[in-house]
Amino acid sequence: MTIRSVSVVSLVLDQASKLAVLHFLKLGQSVTLIPGILYFTYIQNPGAAFGFLASAHAVWRIPFFIAITILAGLVVYSFQRFVPREKRIVRFSLGLIWGGAAGNFLDRLLYSKVVDFIDAGFQQYRWPVFNLADSCITIGLTLMFLDWLRNKPNFGR
Repeated sequence: MTIRSVSVVSLVLDQASKLAVLHFLKLGQSVTLIPGILYFTYIQNPGAAFGFLASAHAVWRIPFFIAITILAGLVVYSFQRFVPREKRIVRFSLGLIWGGAAGNFLDRLLYSKVVDFIDAGFQQYRWPVFNLADSCITIGLTLMFLDWLRNKPNFGR
């Protein structure tokens, strides 16, 4: 799979899941999937991960996040040009990262907020509510880090 196709699949799955949430859930509504562990809880996050900059005024918050996404896209595009085809995990990771970033970028353009709905944890210990785009970014970064650990230079050791 190419970086572009992984990005497109990630983006489509993310946006389809968010459209389903917007269609079937009301803001703040929660549906139990696995009691005490997994719920679909529809929230809108005006900030970034963990609500970063959520309380900042939209006049500069939205352009800031749009600029950050464009910058991230340029970095991914520039970096991927130097990744050999045989480095499939890295290329797959870049596709996930770009697809996830594009999914949240599209939300900011359409709604001025990001649609989040995956509510996971154990009993009262909850992870902040997130979405598939966030998952793609996290999985992509994790795979890249694991690949780096596996292949890092030993610097004379």
